[in-house]
Amino acid sequence: MGDEGIGVHAVRQIEKEDLPPNVTCLDGGTGGLILLEPMQNADKVILIDATLDDGQPGAIRRLQPRFSADYPKALTAHDIGLKDMLDAFYLTEKVPEVVLFAVTAKDIDEVKLELSPELEKALPKIVRAVLQEVL
Repeated sequence: MGDEGIGVHAVRQIEKEDLPPNVTCLDGGTGGLILLEPMQNADKVILIDATLDDGQPGAIRRLQPRFSADYPKALTAHDIGLKDMLDAFYLTEKVPEVVLFAVTAKDIDEVKLELSPELEKALPKIVRAVLQEVL
């Protein structure tokens, strides 16, 4: 998992917070279309994903992508399924607001459970940013 697991690590931290009753945390992992219904029922969807870009490892960008072409290059296997699912929203009547926290990854080749020191340091900032969106 390594740095591509930043979303999982963030969700685990966010779940420990005192969240409003209308907020649900889901670990998307490789869920793909299984997530379609809960995401369609949401007014707002917040995604956290590791990306490959020219930023410094641990850099966080808040994006509001509309279509799959608007998403940065991601590391994870669910990348294609998730983008397709988000495109499918626009074929339905209800389209939630989508916010993506794209986190520049460092280690993509090393297989490990831990985050790189750069992403570990960014984790509290990601959690604060998400909490600001939902509180």
